[in-house]
Order: sequence, then C-alpha cells, then structure tokens
Amino acid sequence: MSGDLTDLDRARLRWRARRGLLENDLIITRFLDTFETQLSEADVRALTQLFEMGDNELLDVLLGRTEVSGVYDTPDIRRLVEQMKAL
Repeated sequence: MSGDLTDLDRARLRWRARRGLLENDLIITRFLDTFETQLSEADVRALTQLFEMGDNELLDVLLGRTEVSGVYDTPDIRRLVEQMKAL
C-alpha cells in the first residue's frame, strides 16, 4: 500500500484521525498533510491503533510528556509519534 492509498483510504484515515482535542487534531493533520502519500500499510495499521488511545493520553504522548506504553509501544507507533513530534 506504500504510496498507494486510495482517496477512500485517505478519507477513512483522516476521519479516524479526528479527535476531541484541537491540539491533537492540529498535530495529526500536520503529520498527514506532510506524510500521507508516503504511508505504508504498516503505518496505516499503526496509526489506526494509535487513534484508539484516549485524547488526553495521546496529547501527552505527542507533546513528549509521556512515552507510549502497553499495546501502543511498538516500533511503528514509536516512529510515527517521533515524526509527529518533529513537525
């Protein structure tokens, strides 16, 4: 799927990325605006898993207040979080 996301895939990913906290929306939208066309199937799976995280917990991770842990502590999620934090 690398670089081959369909318009429907993109719309679904962006819909899943919508969060209850504006700060999360801004960080995730900036990430997707930059990297969406480069995402692999593994990236999409990792993002989908990351989006299961609660809003406040996700914001703490994206701002570097805490590290991903538990089921979210995977190499793919860690890499994507680092990319989001770097933007």
